[in-house]
Amino acid sequence: MHLQELLLVMAVVLPQGLRALRYSQGTGDENCETLKSEIHLIKEEFDELGRMQRTCNADVIVNKCEGLCNSQVQPSVITPTGFLKECYCCRESFLKEKVITLTHCYDPDGTRLTTPEMATMDIRLREPTDCKCFKCGDFTR
Repeated sequence: MHLQELLLVMAVVLPQGLRALRYSQGTGDENCETLKSEIHLIKEEFDELGRMQRTCNADVIVNKCEGLCNSQVQPSVITPTGFLKECYCCRESFLKEKVITLTHCYDPDGTRLTTPEMATMDIRLREPTDCKCFKCGDFTR
């Protein structure tokens, strides 16, 4: 009997929401893409005793994933909440290693380092080269 009441309420509440979902699904408005982004990187280097040797930083351009992915919610008598949710997120589909040179290096006292071996620091990071919509929480790829 309680289930019938729940279904009745869902039947009254859902039609307007379902029309909006159908409209949203049909618009094809997914636009998950790879975009350039400027970030400020800081890397500290320590010796074997844990003392800081130098700090290097730079403003660099890296790729990021950004955009919208179509998701949906539909009524379900099987799920505990009464709704089946299919959520999709814009995430990287392929990563590439990139070497970035940090060009502003300083000693622990804040003095700029100028010797060739200490004035710059190369770091490696992985950045997306392609982005796609994936089911949220699916990390098995």
